[in-house]
This record gives sequence, structure tokens and C-alpha cells, in this order.
Amino acid sequence: MKAAIFDAPHELRVGSWPTPEPGSKDVLISVNAAGICAGDLYIYSGKNPYAEYPIIGGHEVCGTVVKVGSHVHTVAPGQLVVVEPFLPCGKCYPCRVGKPNCCANLQIIGVHRPGGYAEYLLAPATNVHLVPSGVSPFRASFAEPITIGLHACQRGQVSAADYVLVLGCGPIGLAIIEVALVRGARVVATDVLDSRRNIAQRLGAETLKADEKLIENVFAQTGGEGAPVVIEATGNPAVMQSTINVVAAGGRIVIVGLVAKGVHVSLPGLEFTRKEVSIYGSRTELGCFPEALALLASDKIKYPEHASDFDLWSAPAVFAEIARNPSMVHKGVFVIH
Repeated sequence: MKAAIFDAPHELRVGSWPTPEPGSKDVLISVNAAGICAGDLYIYSGKNPYAEYPIIGGHEVCGTVVKVGSHVHTVAPGQLVVVEPFLPCGKCYPCRVGKPNCCANLQIIGVHRPGGYAEYLLAPATNVHLVPSGVSPFRASFAEPITIGLHACQRGQVSAADYVLVLGCGPIGLAIIEVALVRGARVVATDVLDSRRNIAQRLGAETLKADEKLIENVFAQTGGEGAPVVIEATGNPAVMQSTINVVAAGGRIVIVGLVAKGVHVSLPGLEFTRKEVSIYGSRTELGCFPEALALLASDKIKYPEHASDFDLWSAPAVFAEIARNPSMVHKGVFVIH
């Protein structure tokens, strides 16, 4: 089959890859759309510590079922599906206590196994979800990032009663904003880039500039109390450290952004007891795909309207340009025409 293959850092080519054959519990999918994620950019730049080259990236995937294994009865050829890319081992402590998203041996389609930047993708039937009628492949490919937003809001217990401060208006930040708005929260978003704040505003969030007056402005908006919920989606250690200063006493902090392995984040110890703040990590998602697909079908999610599509076979040029100019596109999706 034809595929976009990462051979090494900064080396991406379109070439030939063996077409997978489904086992008894697998599904073979003809790829229609596959999103460009920061994780894929890390593979391209050589910053993903889990990727072993050569590899086919792409874990935000929608496609059409073409073949199923002999023990698969949940989907059939011709049906449009999205792929849940996280494959837990089922045996380690997190898996045993119902947190497979934190699996000690987690594998990810598009990182540890061939992903969706190809004509075909193989996935376990348990990781395939039917796309609701009327949802296009392009739109459905947003299911995976929307699940990240859902899980983050679940971790932060976001409700209609909350003022939610979202730090970072990148692709994941926008997904968090959309989910928090659906939950009825007052959402205030911040970013250093005007273009990103503008998109957040068009989605329905209030915005504040990420500058030296940010904390002052948040306290002004909250009557001097601080934000009941702060969700960090930048991956910047300095921003993570600032969350403790802007959160309200008794509030919740959710850390979604990723830092490089070995990077430490320092927080003032007294604030843990003075504010009795709760700090949650948020990793991938846990059972969120059905809700994400329902939201995409309901038209409550506007995020895809601000994305750009590219032909998959232009991937080498697209990745090279994004590496040179990261602001060239806010969110990209590869499609096979």
C-alpha cells in the first residue's frame, strides 16, 4: 500500500509499505482522513521518545471498513468508523483498577504501530467506533482530540457553575474550550498568539492576553477569588507553575500539556495547604469516544470549521513547511482524495 513514512527525524517520504491483513479480532480500514497532531510533529522532529523509525504516523483517524476478522461482529465492510488509538495491556496496575489510559505498557497506533498516514490501517475491533450518519470523514477525524477535551473536563469536574480558565488555545486547548462551553461553563481562554485567541473567541470563549497582567485580570473578573478551574494546555513549565497563582482557594487545576522527560515543574508548597487546591493530571481519554462522536453529530462542536485539509500525499512538503513556520496552520487534516 501507499503510505507517508517517517524514516528518521526530518525525513518523511511517500512510499510503499506492506498492506496489513486483519487477524480474527481486527478490522482493516481504508483511510479517509487523518489529523495532524503535535505528537506527529514530534515524530517528524525526532522529539517523540517512543517512536522507532521507520514508522507511519497519524492517530486521529477516520476511514471506511474494508475487511473484518472472523470473530468481529460489531462492524461490517462499508461502514464509516473512527479509531481509538490507545492500546492498553490489560494486566498492569492502572489497567486492573480501571485506568487503562495510564497503562504502564500503553501502545499507540501511529507511534508504536503503523498509523493512519496510509491507504489502509489495521486496528482491533474493540478500538473502532461507528460514525453517526451525516458526519463527514473530515469532521469525524476530530473525535480523538475532542475526547482529550472531554477527559480533561471530567478530571476538572467542570460544570455550568464554573469559571474555567484555559491556558493555551492550540488544537487541544480549543477542544477543551468547546467541551467546557457545551457543559455551560463560563470559559476564559488565553494565549500569547492573537490568531489563536481570535479562534477561541469565535468558538464562544472570552479571551485574555497571556501577559504580565493575566493574573491581575483573572482576579478582577472573579471578584478577587481566582479561577475555580484552571486547565493547562501549553506544555510550558512556566505556565504550569503559574496555575497555582491563578487558581481559587479550593479550586481545581488540570494539567494536560506535556513537557519533555526529565523536566521539573516547581510549585510553592504552602499553597497546597493554604488553598487546599486539587491538582489533576489528564492523560489521553477514558471511554469518551461515543460522547465525542455524539457532540460532532449535534453540531455543538465548531472546531473543525477552523481547520485546513491537505492531500495526504503532500505530507512531506506539509510537514517541512510546518517545521519552518509553525503558525502556518492552526489545525491540519490529511485526506485521501
